[in-house]
Amino acid sequence: MKITPARDVHTAPLVALGLVGGYLAARETGIRWLGGVLLGAAGGYAGRTWLRKAGPGTTAVLSALYVGGFGASHPLAKKIGPWPAVLAVTAASAGASYALVDARR
Repeated sequence: MKITPARDVHTAPLVALGLVGGYLAARETGIRWLGGVLLGAAGGYAGRTWLRKAGPGTTAVLSALYVGGFGASHPLAKKIGPWPAVLAVTAASAGASYALVDARR
């Protein structure tokens, strides 16, 4: 299996895939760990690219935002609903990934 070089990967779509896709997979299948696998795989692939393109500091910030967004979406969902919560944290995390890594090409 050939993996695209880190310098050629756009991370904002990976972040969106991990957060939205992970939520959707868990919700539609009822298998929560399946959503976690998707969340982890997309986050790991994005993290590899963040590290290569932007270094460990930016990787730490974006990783914290990604994982923190996942965690924050749960209590936020109780206030504004599940889809708005997932979309809000996804917009923040993917937007930061684009601004700090993808736009720097």
